Amino acid sequence: MEALQSGSDVLFILLGAIMVLAMHAGFAFLEVGTVRRKNQVNALVKIMVDFSVSTIAYFFIGYSIAYGIGFFQGAEALSDKNGYELVKFFFLLTFAAAIPAIVSGGIAERARFNPQLAATFILVGFIYPFFEGIAWNGHYGFQDWLEASFGAKFHDFAGSIVVHAMGGWLALGAVIMLGARQGRYGKDGRLHAFPPSNIPFLALGAWILTVGWFGFNVMSAQTVAAVTGLVALNSLMALVGGTLAAVVLGKNDPGFVHNGPLAGLVAVCAGSDVMHPLGALVTGVIAGAIFVWAFTLTQNRWKIDDVLGVWPLHGLCGAWGGIAAGIFGAKALGGMGGVSLTSQLIGTGLGVAIALVGGFLVYGLLKVIVGIRLDAEQEYAGADLSIHKITATPNSGAGQDD
Repeated sequence: MEALQSGSDVLFILLGAIMVLAMHAGFAFLEVGTVRRKNQVNALVKIMVDFSVSTIAYFFIGYSIAYGIGFFQGAEALSDKNGYELVKFFFLLTFAAAIPAIVSGGIAERARFNPQLAATFILVGFIYPFFEGIAWNGHYGFQDWLEASFGAKFHDFAGSIVVHAMGGWLALGAVIMLGARQGRYGKDGRLHAFPPSNIPFLALGAWILTVGWFGFNVMSAQTVAAVTGLVALNSLMALVGGTLAAVVLGKNDPGFVHNGPLAGLVAVCAGSDVMHPLGALVTGVIAGAIFVWAFTLTQNRWKIDDVLGVWPLHGLCGAWGGIAAGIFGAKALGGMGGVSLTSQLIGTGLGVAIALVGGFLVYGLLKVIVGIRLDAEQEYAGADLSIHKITATPNSGAGQDD
């Protein structure tokens, strides 16, 4: 029976890892559909290579920082309990690798390739696991202090803060360090539209992410015994709420519509195991509204050229999710209880602060040491030709857009 239980847990978390691995195809196609045609190949290559660099960084450094576990024993020892610790690493790696995948969407179309790979190694090897260990493994007594002071630990079931807010706020530093794309803003400050290159690809990316998210959230239970349908239904309600808010406030814009479910899902990660489905619905509606409002504000008024809107989507909606877990997780609002709004606010603030400082530090240093941006001629030609020497459709005869 023990072998059957451990085998079931291995299969369960392995399926979750595969589903979240598939989400990286969603990140890729969301970016491919959003960027201009001359940068589509670069989007695909970045996500694949970033994942590989993330695996090396997390295997050799990051996982040990977060959990104190390494994999330098013999294979016989590693296969204990059907190799559960190995597939748990695989599952958590797919979360860690989401950090550079999130950043990729913000810095698209003008970032140099190799410096971004260096940034990926540092972010996944050091900065992300530093906060992951605090939030999910009790490092430095932070969680114990919150529980003693406010009655509950910081609760982030599936990573609204640990993954999404971290990724979004890290990306903000990268985007600001890079500056806007050439021609995005005129001398008078007026925004020049760079429309998405392929709405079907954008929609495909959003759908892949949406489906994979049920592995992201539900399988965060990490064992068969701990799984609950509440997480699945709350994820569903949040994605629906985010979509409906985005379609109304975004005035039927397909870019907003397909990012709406992602906003809701980002926000519900933290409290998906403690909220009532109605609370998850409200969480998603507010997240969808946050995305539309913040994306418009950053692009039009603040002149922050975040190509996919990853700071509004992951950074702000993720932070909202951390706070929402403390609100809608309370028994007074139909939740499971065991959460503290004060702890959620403090934990969210800490994650945001680490990511914001880390993003500016990593990309600021790389900017000074090696440079992080394509030159004007390379950017005009597009990252596909400048970096990869080929376009997305080399035999089509179609011209490249500016």
